[in-house]
Amino acid sequence: MSPILATVNYAEPWWVQIIKALVIFAVGLQLIPLVLLAERKMLGRFQGRYGPNRVGPFGAMQPIADIIKLATKEAFRPRTSVGFIFMAAPAISIITAVATLAIVPFGNTVDIFGTKVGLYGVDPSIGILYAFAFGGIAFYGLMLGGWASGSKYSFLGAMRSAAQLISYEISQGLALVGVVMLAGSLSLTEIVDAQAEQGWFIVPQIVGFIVFLVAGFAETNRAPFDLPEADAELVGGYITEYGGGGFTSFFFAEYLNVIIVSAITVTVYLGGWLLPFGWHTPGLAMPFIVIGKTCLLIFLFIWVRATLPRLRYDQLMSLGWKILLPIATINTLATAVMVAT
Repeated sequence: MSPILATVNYAEPWWVQIIKALVIFAVGLQLIPLVLLAERKMLGRFQGRYGPNRVGPFGAMQPIADIIKLATKEAFRPRTSVGFIFMAAPAISIITAVATLAIVPFGNTVDIFGTKVGLYGVDPSIGILYAFAFGGIAFYGLMLGGWASGSKYSFLGAMRSAAQLISYEISQGLALVGVVMLAGSLSLTEIVDAQAEQGWFIVPQIVGFIVFLVAGFAETNRAPFDLPEADAELVGGYITEYGGGGFTSFFFAEYLNVIIVSAITVTVYLGGWLLPFGWHTPGLAMPFIVIGKTCLLIFLFIWVRATLPRLRYDQLMSLGWKILLPIATINTLATAVMVAT
């Protein structure tokens, strides 16, 4: 493999695009069982117990056992549900999650056996807007799933999801405006290239980083923001009536979104595939650097789940509208003044 090439617009061969699409789908779905196993193991350690340790060596085959259990369950839906929408909602969630994963760059453009290949699925010039667009579509999966279930608990969970996602998506988008202004681009690969010249954006955008990460917890329905699925009052929220394949799809989409939020955070704030202190990044090492940084943020998601209790709903809304949104707005204005001067 030759040295890394500069990022340029070019047309990849069709067969390269097909291979990359298959790899993205396969790798994305393979990462989820690993994250599940890691979470259950680490939660066990946080809580003074062992976690999975029966199926396979050290419990390593537990995710496979869970997948087989869920896949072999009888398909069932309530009599009051709306059939087609009830089945389509989980598909919307997982398709949009996989589509968003396609824009995460795991490296720059490299030359492999004389063929230019970008270590990413697609690199649209509006990459950040692409991610938010599919995030908006994913919202319909949760909303339609709760409404079509014909259950008041599911519907209340769906309404909570709508309010929560809309509230925190605004702050999350504003937090990224500062990065866009510093990089002068919406392309994720060009944002990483800008960090090679200016340094990792977490330094000048530490406030935006914190806002983006906290909003990311809310956008993925992770603790302490897991109110749409609150078992204490809503049984399971919008997934109450789902089992088997439908539940698996929602479950996979949630964990895939955790991976995506972590990877995008690494890309826009933590230098993507860049090493600290200006060290040279070998071409083959770029994907492993991105994955390593992403795993650290995933660990943070798990750590927070084991540490913080669930918020009340009024606290959730107050944090989003009264704290994060003003902070993100001030950060955007301060960045604009800094760039203009």
